[in-house]
Amino acid sequence: MNSVDRIATPDSDSAEGPAACLNCDAPLTGPYCAGCGQRAKINRTLRGFLADFISGMVNLEGRLWHTLPLLVWKPGDLTRRYVDGQRARFVSPVGLYLFTVFLMFAVLGFTGALGNFRFDGSMDKAILNQQAELQKLEQRRAAGAASGQDLVKLDRAIAESKADLVQLRQVQSGDIDADIAGARTNPAWVKNTVRSVVANPREAATKVQDAASKYSWLLIPFSVPVLRLLFPLRRRRLYDHTVFVTYSLSFMMFLVIAAGLLVMVGLPVVASLLALVPPVHMYRQLRGAYRLRWWDAALRTFILINAASLVLLLWTITIAALGVLQ
Repeated sequence: MNSVDRIATPDSDSAEGPAACLNCDAPLTGPYCAGCGQRAKINRTLRGFLADFISGMVNLEGRLWHTLPLLVWKPGDLTRRYVDGQRARFVSPVGLYLFTVFLMFAVLGFTGALGNFRFDGSMDKAILNQQAELQKLEQRRAAGAASGQDLVKLDRAIAESKADLVQLRQVQSGDIDADIAGARTNPAWVKNTVRSVVANPREAATKVQDAASKYSWLLIPFSVPVLRLLFPLRRRRLYDHTVFVTYSLSFMMFLVIAAGLLVMVGLPVVASLLALVPPVHMYRQLRGAYRLRWWDAALRTFILINAASLVLLLWTITIAALGVLQ
């Protein structure tokens, strides 16, 4: 019997189910095959297809409902139990992370949040801000000249502000032959990249979004060294820190999903309050996963929050570079 014959066999949909595994032909003695683990009775309905799709994404089969409550309220307990070997009850960190990345970009795309990410308006805003700053400096200089104050520092600040404004206008027009000091010529690839972004900012924004979804996994290797440096004297494997980071990032993406949905239904103030959640979650995960005292966990949480901000900035710069250069 070949695979085509097996698919067409009517007894696979019967109430009793097949006598042999539809995958490996091993005799069946229960609801699952003892040889390969496949379910004996195959559900050939649209509902079954959707269930297989979700199960394939995160290997659910009940694990998600054991994982999410702990991830939200007891993330340290979840991390420690997974590291200690309790794997069958929980979704793996990588599986959950991939699912949250997929869901986050799907929700943000549906709510239209990604459509607000543009390059063209940001440069205009930067130029307007620089012009306003230059105007304030010139007003201060005029007032200082009238009162007989020393104008050396103000003149220097005005000159620097004018130079910054010139640079911004050059970037906006794509004319960046000279660097900030005006002493040497920028490489051709830099000028071509800037001109490409200026010529088609929407395409550049789309490329950055694609790079963000494609290279979201870079957040994990960027973050693991931070955990390692946070516990320099503790003998912990990098694996333990990786599990911590991956579960933590998964939760943060759930927060982004929740914020996007709240903004979509007209509750931006409530969405902004979610910014208070990450420090609390980090504190609970650190204290539970590494069995820290409250003051030790609080101190390390403060350090971790600041380090996480730097990691996010580094990741954003990397993604922007990968997006515009591809």
